[in-house]
Amino acid sequence: MKIILAGYCLIILLGSLLLWLPVATRAGESVPFSDAFFTATSATCVTGLVRFDTYTCWSGFGQVIILCLIQIGGVGFMTLAITAMAAAGRKIGLQSRMLMQNSISAPHLGGIVRITRFILLGTLLVEGIGVILLGFYFIPRLGFGEGLWYSVFHAISAFCNAGFDLFGQFSPGSSLTTVGGNWYVNMIIMVLIVVGGLGFLVWKDLLDHRFSFSKLRLHSKIVLITTGVLILGGAACLFWLESGNPSFEAMGGSEKVLTSLFQSVTSRTAGFNSVNLSTMTQASQFVMIILMLIGGSTGSTAGGIKTTTAAVQLLSIRTIFRGRKSVEAYHRSIEDAVVRTASCITCLYLLLSVGVGLVISHLEAIPFLTSLYESVSAIATVGLTLGITAQLGFVSKILLALLMIFGRAGSLTILLAFTSDKKKIAARYPVEKVTVG
Repeated sequence: MKIILAGYCLIILLGSLLLWLPVATRAGESVPFSDAFFTATSATCVTGLVRFDTYTCWSGFGQVIILCLIQIGGVGFMTLAITAMAAAGRKIGLQSRMLMQNSISAPHLGGIVRITRFILLGTLLVEGIGVILLGFYFIPRLGFGEGLWYSVFHAISAFCNAGFDLFGQFSPGSSLTTVGGNWYVNMIIMVLIVVGGLGFLVWKDLLDHRFSFSKLRLHSKIVLITTGVLILGGAACLFWLESGNPSFEAMGGSEKVLTSLFQSVTSRTAGFNSVNLSTMTQASQFVMIILMLIGGSTGSTAGGIKTTTAAVQLLSIRTIFRGRKSVEAYHRSIEDAVVRTASCITCLYLLLSVGVGLVISHLEAIPFLTSLYESVSAIATVGLTLGITAQLGFVSKILLALLMIFGRAGSLTILLAFTSDKKKIAARYPVEKVTVG
């Protein structure tokens, strides 16, 4: 676990040093190292929070560095390391296999090399299709060279749920607002986000069972159902809550549906936005905070507490109401250890995001909901912002960077990194009841 955490930190440090070079900026001058570190952290943790507009600040070299960090962070550095070892003909030991298992949350150690190969090939295939489809939009408008680069950049950024974009060429800091009503571009981005956010193991399960839902593992069933409910439910809530908002009412009916659907999808750790988020109602912003906190699925390019964690929490509530002893779903029981882990993860994310939100609200003298939006966006590796990132002070930047690392490396990875060496105590204290509720 410590190796995984150290690996992410090393990649971030290397990326920071490269982005700190004068050649990485359009102006030919070095940005403050804290800003280079913040950008490298955001890219490696596939978050998308930025201090500067990606297109107007960073040169071609800087953009390439950012894209490389996004790709490494998206598929995981352990995936790339094991692939390189296999390509070089080196024997992959038990420790490397165990690290890979922890990195992608694989259920079994067996076949981990095959899964690694599947992840890499699947990533290249999906991103390649995304590049081709986006090319039909960008190349006619920007020319072959620049249009191809835009297609590659946004396909990788969308699949890795990173949220970095180059639309600053048309309007700095605009994200996808300049193509907010374009169904073609928005649908491609949304599909790439969802595919990346489902998780590699879910896609392998789907392919192995030829998309037969009844034959899937319980994990895959929960992921698919929860993802569908969150996307459609989130879109319905945003559509309803934005009704009456002047900026929303100015759109056509088709664009309203597209905007609601896109923001529901991208809130779950992608970080693109097709409308000005600061003009949305506070109720809509709070719904997006919930979607951001839940995030994508385990073993995917997305962050958050994960869909399975949220589902297990809801299932445990249902268990209490039904008076059952075990948490159940699809005629299967879920281990008590999994339920406890889900509760631990949820509490950690809530405590850290609220705590940092309170600190930032006090330091920057901004409304708590605005700072909470920023802190949840960081810990869930989303990248959405209400427009305060560029104005944050040094302490706030560091806190958000630490949240991004926590969110990308994973709460369990960080906890186990500092507790795995502790001796297990076999003794057990006497049981005594505590009244709750």
